[in-house]
Amino acid sequence: MTDTTLQLEDAALDLDAAAPTTWNAATWFSVISLAATSFALVSAEFLPAGLLTPMARDLGISEGTAGQVVTATASVGAVTAMLSNVLIGRLNRKTVLVGLSALAVGSNLLAALAPNFWLLLLGRAGLGIALSAFWALSVAVVARLVGAHATGRGMGIVTLGVSLATIAAPSAGALISDWLGWRSAMALTAGLAVIAMLLQLLSLPTLPASASNSLADVFRLTRRRGIQLGMLAILLLMTGHFAGSVYVRPFLEQVTQLATGPIALALLGFGIAAVIGNVAGGRMADANIRLALVVTAALMAIAALALVLWGVHIGLAFGFVTLWGLAFGMGPVVLPTNLSRAAPDALEAAGSLMVVSFQVAITTGAVVGGYVVDTYGATGPLTLTVVLAASTVVLALLQPRG
Repeated sequence: MTDTTLQLEDAALDLDAAAPTTWNAATWFSVISLAATSFALVSAEFLPAGLLTPMARDLGISEGTAGQVVTATASVGAVTAMLSNVLIGRLNRKTVLVGLSALAVGSNLLAALAPNFWLLLLGRAGLGIALSAFWALSVAVVARLVGAHATGRGMGIVTLGVSLATIAAPSAGALISDWLGWRSAMALTAGLAVIAMLLQLLSLPTLPASASNSLADVFRLTRRRGIQLGMLAILLLMTGHFAGSVYVRPFLEQVTQLATGPIALALLGFGIAAVIGNVAGGRMADANIRLALVVTAALMAIAALALVLWGVHIGLAFGFVTLWGLAFGMGPVVLPTNLSRAAPDALEAAGSLMVVSFQVAITTGAVVGGYVVDTYGATGPLTLTVVLAASTVVLALLQPRG
């Protein structure tokens, strides 16, 4: 056993001792600052969905080319996730988090002012670095702030920012773009990152590194059975989600025969349920992580299967899209917490593997889902969601109770 491992184990044992048993105002303020950061970063990530047409027109490129700004963020993020916790070494984690928010400010401003597509891509790549490094550190930082016993609850609040950004960013971006232009919309996300950075400066306690990580430490962690099962759970469930959820709108158009207005209401219900799922998932993860994972995956499988079987009925379609949203809201809380339970002595390294797993799942889900919908029609991707979510239930039952 290495000295680094011993240091990490000592740090893990001290998590609950160092964190308050009840959350005081300072703890709440710290966790909320991280939620504000996740909202700012994810808002910037999803913003292009509402800006592609004016962005493409202004830069003289096709909409397909403009869509590669999303690919740039995700691909750079996947690489960064493996290296971020290695590169930051023994830097104070508060300094790192504030620095990542500053990077997001600069990246969003560069994207807003970019005179050509390549500088726009550079700005989005910087955002990918900030996003992935933040999420790679998130579970470890939350555990230090609230204690290992309340990590799920803390992550539930942090990931509220994700759900709110997913709901607000594309529609708000489109409205602001129509009113002030797409560059103004990009600049406003820089403003959100400034607010998050100020909140971090004011609220986060000093967070000295307990140890530095090496790339070998990260890869060594993959030998643990719990880490393998945790990563596989992320890959299965999130691939299933993104393979199917991207094509929920075509399903509602073609199978349920809904117009644009009712579809927007159904997707709003999905988003509101996801917010509720964040909170419920955090509570359940702290109480029994194995049960939380079973429930999350089972709800998604049931929702997708019910849509395939009875999605022609409008009322049932609305209800099961909402149920899917609840399951999705639980996922970003339950899955990282589940993975972290297998590495209480190496939370930062586990965070890197968590982000890589999510990025691979998102990319795989989008690619496979596109092939399935073109080959088998609107119900195909949802059927794939059923299979992968049900597989996650089986996987969860193989895990130790906890």
